[in-house]
Amino acid sequence: MSWRVFMNHLGMRSIMVWLLINLNLYCMFESVRRFSARMSFLSCVGSERLSSRYEGDHEEIVNHREASGFGASTYKSVLDEINDTGKEGKRVFIKDMASYLVPPSDHPTFQNANLAPSVSGFSGTLDAKNPTVVPLSTLKKFQFAFLIRDPRRAVPSYYRCCIPPLNKTTGFKFFMPNEAGYRELRALFEYLLQEKVIKPPGSKAGDSNTYEVCVIDADDLLDHPKEVVHKFCDMTGIKFCDEMLEWEANEGCESFDKWKGFHEDAIGSGGLRPRTTISQKKIRTREEERQEWLEKYGEEAVDIIQRTVDENMKDYEFLRQFRITI
Repeated sequence: MSWRVFMNHLGMRSIMVWLLINLNLYCMFESVRRFSARMSFLSCVGSERLSSRYEGDHEEIVNHREASGFGASTYKSVLDEINDTGKEGKRVFIKDMASYLVPPSDHPTFQNANLAPSVSGFSGTLDAKNPTVVPLSTLKKFQFAFLIRDPRRAVPSYYRCCIPPLNKTTGFKFFMPNEAGYRELRALFEYLLQEKVIKPPGSKAGDSNTYEVCVIDADDLLDHPKEVVHKFCDMTGIKFCDEMLEWEANEGCESFDKWKGFHEDAIGSGGLRPRTTISQKKIRTREEERQEWLEKYGEEAVDIIQRTVDENMKDYEFLRQFRITI
């Protein structure tokens, strides 16, 4: 197939939304063909997987990989699927995590990645600065947006998905701090800036193919959903309408069938509405946070959560400086 363009009949790049653990922005755009977490399955259970979560030959792990339906998937097969979908006449909207293109921060090839075998024959030279497993020439065929969340909220939320009773639903039997994803997201973000695939707000760097960076902070989205989604649409060339902020409970939930337990709040909701209560917006002290984690998850968990939060705050703050402001 041709890799000259990753376009569709609208004449615009596919939108690739990179986000962090346990967070959703899955807008119901009628003019958009949606993809959810294809790279995540590939990175966890595919033949070119980067994650060690389902690594090994233990029968249970092997069965999980096979049951996923993605055991034989490669980066090329997923990119082929995205490309073919773009031919249907709708713009492709992809929701995934940067840590599924960038080797985990504790991986030997972090920030010095090798191209995935299935894509190594594509046009485009190997760049030692490229932190991903796909060529820069492929990355340039997407328009990028980034959704971030304060580690003090994201990490304990994800921890909850990896312990009983919820892990019986999610299938994640243990918590892995390196799955937080901030370091990998920053590595991808900085590389795209460096290569002028994206540019800072107001910058004249790059050319007509360089998009102004679109970063959404989850707190801003929850406090000002209409304004933030409207701005997102403006920056990505999508016509905004109020119906994007409302949906029926369980609408589109089949998209998350393979990630049960991670998206229940979003699936059961009826839309995005501004937070109104003080408790939802309150910034807690470190001591108050630790006490809450102690009560919810126990003494051993507190130190693990705190350490993971602290390890990722610097990267979060770096990304946050580029966020959409209202």
